[in-house]
Amino acid sequence: MLRLLSIALLLAIWWTAALFVGGAKLPSPPAVLNVIVAEATSGALFLHLGATLARVALSFVLAMSLGSAIGYWMGRVKLADRLGDPWLILLLNLPALVVIVLAYIWAGLTEAAAIAAIAINKLPTAVVTLREGTRALDRSLDEMATVFAMPRWRAFRHVVLPQLAPYIAASSRSGLSLVWKIVLVAELLGRPNGVGFEIGVAFQLFDTPRLLAYSLTFAAVVLVIETALVQPFEARATRWRPRAA
Repeated sequence: MLRLLSIALLLAIWWTAALFVGGAKLPSPPAVLNVIVAEATSGALFLHLGATLARVALSFVLAMSLGSAIGYWMGRVKLADRLGDPWLILLLNLPALVVIVLAYIWAGLTEAAAIAAIAINKLPTAVVTLREGTRALDRSLDEMATVFAMPRWRAFRHVVLPQLAPYIAASSRSGLSLVWKIVLVAELLGRPNGVGFEIGVAFQLFDTPRLLAYSLTFAAVVLVIETALVQPFEARATRWRPRAA
């Protein structure tokens, strides 16, 4: 209910501002809604949203899989941590735009280049989070698993993974918010479809209603995924932690 009230307040402020600024610079909510309906009716909206969501899913899964494995390895093996730390610092501070442009130059304006560039930008944050989570593992639980002669995979599943679950959840949430932003830049620069591509076209045509229509639709989808999937997963992963009164 509070979220709905917040959205209603935002719409009221937007509508009021549109009256003062003018429809050319800031279209009213009904004008943007008309564009959304028109794009949805033609099927273009769902086509571009689907392309963007597919890129987000692929790059997110790729980055989380590699980042979790590398982070766990660096947290367990000191040599790997020392060797990988300079590369990690470099990737953390390298601008996302540079990675995307280099990926397109080296691999061409292809789907693989876009997904790889998005995943590389997300990768270091996953590595850092999982590395710190691995460093925080309770060593006494490892010793208990050794004493009871638990198989390595079973020990990982029942001893290590529950301790890492909050870090995986945190990495997923922060990483997904990063991927949402970067995918639009990648589409703007080198893809023939997607929300970022449509935003670029709207910018070139100075079509503010169309720009807002795709931006707000994308934001609505992000909000739904965050509320329906990410937050419940994070709550479940951290359910064993004591809550503040």
